[in-house]
Amino acid sequence: MSDGERERQGPNTRLAHAGWNPRDFHGFVNPPVVHASTVLFPDAATKASRNQKYTYGTRGTPTTDALAGAIDELEGSAGTIAVPSGLAAVTIPLLAFLSSGDHVLIVDSVYHPTRNFADSMLKRLGVDVEYYGPGVGAGIGDLMKANTKVVFTESPGSNTFEMQDIPAIAAVARERGAVVMMDNTWATPLYFRPLDHGVDISIHAATKYPAGHSDVLLGTVSANERCWPRLWDTHLAMGCCAAPDDVYQVLRGLRTMGVRLERHQASALEIARWLETQPGVAKVLHPALEGFEGHHLWKRDFNGSSGIFSIVLDGGGTPEAHAFLDALRLFGLGYSWGGFESLAVHVNLSDRTIAKAPQGGPLIRLQIGLEDVDDLKADLARALDAARNAN
Repeated sequence: MSDGERERQGPNTRLAHAGWNPRDFHGFVNPPVVHASTVLFPDAATKASRNQKYTYGTRGTPTTDALAGAIDELEGSAGTIAVPSGLAAVTIPLLAFLSSGDHVLIVDSVYHPTRNFADSMLKRLGVDVEYYGPGVGAGIGDLMKANTKVVFTESPGSNTFEMQDIPAIAAVARERGAVVMMDNTWATPLYFRPLDHGVDISIHAATKYPAGHSDVLLGTVSANERCWPRLWDTHLAMGCCAAPDDVYQVLRGLRTMGVRLERHQASALEIARWLETQPGVAKVLHPALEGFEGHHLWKRDFNGSSGIFSIVLDGGGTPEAHAFLDALRLFGLGYSWGGFESLAVHVNLSDRTIAKAPQGGPLIRLQIGLEDVDDLKADLARALDAARNAN
C-alpha cells in the first residue's frame, strides 16, 4: 500500500494495521515477542561488517521495529525509539541535543519530572536552563540567545492545560537554529501531529493512552529527518531500551487507542461541561471548553481532546481538597492517567515561576476513565458536597 493510500485511511484503520505485516511472519496477526540480547552471525566476515538487519538486542528487534513503525506512521516521523518510561522519553532527547554551555528554554507549565531533570541533571552538566510563559508564542525569539539549542514545549500544559502556539514558536525557534521538542502525551498523534506544525522531536509517555491499562511503563520519541540520526546515536550510546514484553503490550494497546480515546474525550467533555454548572466549582480547566482562555489555539490546531482536565474548587485549601478526594468511590487516588479507570489528584504547583496556580481554591486534576458518565457524576457530586462541608 502506498504512503498516499495510508494517509487517506481513517485513524482506527491505521491503528489496526500500522507497523506490522502479518505476512512477514507466517500470517500471525501480531508480531512475535522477541526476547534478545545476543544475535548470532553466520560467519566471521558478516560479524566484522555487521552486515545483517539485527546485531544485538539493544539495537532493535522485530518487536521494537513493529512499534516504532506504527508510531512513525502515526507521527509522520523519520524514526522512533522506545524507552522504558515517559520520563526517559523526555531525558534522552534533551541529552542528545544539549551540551555544557548551551541554553535551553522550557515552558513553565511543563510536566514536573521534566523540570526536576532540568533543574538537577541539566544544570549540573552545565546547561543554562530558563523557563518561559506558555503564552509567549512568536515572542520566544526575544528570549533566545546565541547559544539556545533547544526549545521545549508542552501543549496543553501539565495540570493547568495552558495552550501554546506551537507553529509560531517552532517557526521562530527553528529559524534561529534551535531544536524544537514537544511533550504531546495529552493529545497523542491522533489529535495533534507535532511534526506537521514545525516541531522536530515528538515525545510521548506511552504509559498513558497507547498502553491504556495502567500496567506498563514506556515512552516513545519520534524525530524528523534532520534530528533522527543524532537521536538514534544517543539512544544507542545510552543503552536505554524498552523491554520486549512492554513494547508488545503498548503495540497491542495501540490497536484500540482510537476507540478508547473517543470514549475518554466524550465522557470528559460531558463531565467538564456539567462541572461548570455545579456549586463548589470555581473553574474548569479544559482546552476544548469554549470559555477556556486558549480554546482558539486548541480549535485551530487539534483534532480532539483527551480525558484529563482540572477543576478549581470554590474556596478552601488542603482540608477541602482532602475531603473531596476521600469522598470519592469510583475515582482512584493515584498518579498517571490514560488507563480505563478514573483518577483524581490534588495538584501542587509550587515549583512554577511564571504560570502560577489558579486562584480561588484547591486544584484537582481528574482523569476520566471508561466508566459510565452518570456514575462518575454521582461520585463527583458526593465529593463536591464533602468539600463544601469540610469545616
